[in-house]
Amino acid sequence: MKNVNKNQLFLAACISLVVTSMTFAIRAGILTQLGLEFGISNQQLGWINSMAFLGFPLAMILGGLLYNKVGARKLMVAAFVCHLLGLVLTIMAGGFWTLIISTFFIGFANGSVEAACNPMIADMYTKNRTAMLNKFHVWFPGGIVIGSLISKFMTDFGMGWQLQIGVMLIPTLIYGYMFFKQEFPESEHIETDTAKNIKSLADPLFIFILACMTLTAISEFGPQQWVERILGNSGASPMLVLAMVTGIMAIGRYFAGPIVHRLNPIGVLLLSAIITTAAVYSMSIAEGSMIYLAAVLFALGVCYFWPTMIGFTSEYLPKTGALGMSLVGGAGMFATSIWQPVIGTWLDDAKEAAVASGITEQVAELTAGKATLGKMMFFPLAVAVLFALLFLFRKKLEERRVPQGHVSEEIV
Repeated sequence: MKNVNKNQLFLAACISLVVTSMTFAIRAGILTQLGLEFGISNQQLGWINSMAFLGFPLAMILGGLLYNKVGARKLMVAAFVCHLLGLVLTIMAGGFWTLIISTFFIGFANGSVEAACNPMIADMYTKNRTAMLNKFHVWFPGGIVIGSLISKFMTDFGMGWQLQIGVMLIPTLIYGYMFFKQEFPESEHIETDTAKNIKSLADPLFIFILACMTLTAISEFGPQQWVERILGNSGASPMLVLAMVTGIMAIGRYFAGPIVHRLNPIGVLLLSAIITTAAVYSMSIAEGSMIYLAAVLFALGVCYFWPTMIGFTSEYLPKTGALGMSLVGGAGMFATSIWQPVIGTWLDDAKEAAVASGITEQVAELTAGKATLGKMMFFPLAVAVLFALLFLFRKKLEERRVPQGHVSEEIV
């Protein structure tokens, strides 16, 4: 009989997610350095960013299809190897195409972490899935706080982007060691028949949630990934804004259990979409220190999006199993991948128009950033309408929900 230590597995999963989120934060912090060193435009930086968001869903789709056959352990081996490859190749990069390749490996590693850990946690903590998935995903914003502060500190002291990437090798080696010495549990509480998983994907509710995830993901990652470029000339410190936003998100996710229990996942998602819409609009018009207040509102809005969407899938669409959770996460990252170069183009075009009107370069950067945020507002606005429709049918949907335990149950 296997000696499975759930707490140690959960801790190792959290550290692997820290690495995942640090790749987002530190990349956001070094975009300007990469652009200057290699002569890369915003649009090209958008394509580089998109590789992380493309590798992620590909890994999640493959991981979702293979989870029942290979299990979480082998998916985490893939994550570890790809993290090492991606980080080392990034340090050695010499231009646009080498950055494209290395960033894809990092994205594939990040997706493998989610493909392995989401179903593993849902299976281990079956009576409190959404709460525990929120607790796991504390470490996505938590890792962004760590990464953004490291990036700001190292940049302020003149340390190059290669050193900033190299820092991430430390937690990568830690989670690799922790995972590989643990016994992994057999799947007992999620649907492990891949044929049934695939058949369940035709459920209209799953297709609806898949579409919603494309909007919630870009609502969260669009402003975050471009924070340095958008807010660099606003009078606020972009990396401090990112650290503050993600710090609030981490705290919110840690205490998600009672909130999800009171409002249920549908209510949480609707309220999140409404707050996020107001927040992104506020960021597009705020000046100076008011940007920090708008950023706080943004953090409260996007806080529960990702883990609650995954949790919703596991609770309301249990027959989709690991595949369903992976596809929902993959859809979010794939949509974000598509939108990255578009956002970069919005910035380039808005800046060009501002410069053509006769204003200075610095003011043009700020004007372009605010105009781009104004366009991003329509992502959460659209998903708010969709969640409002879902909310109208919430009583009927509760009939298909997996029974949940008390909110204090099985908290690590």
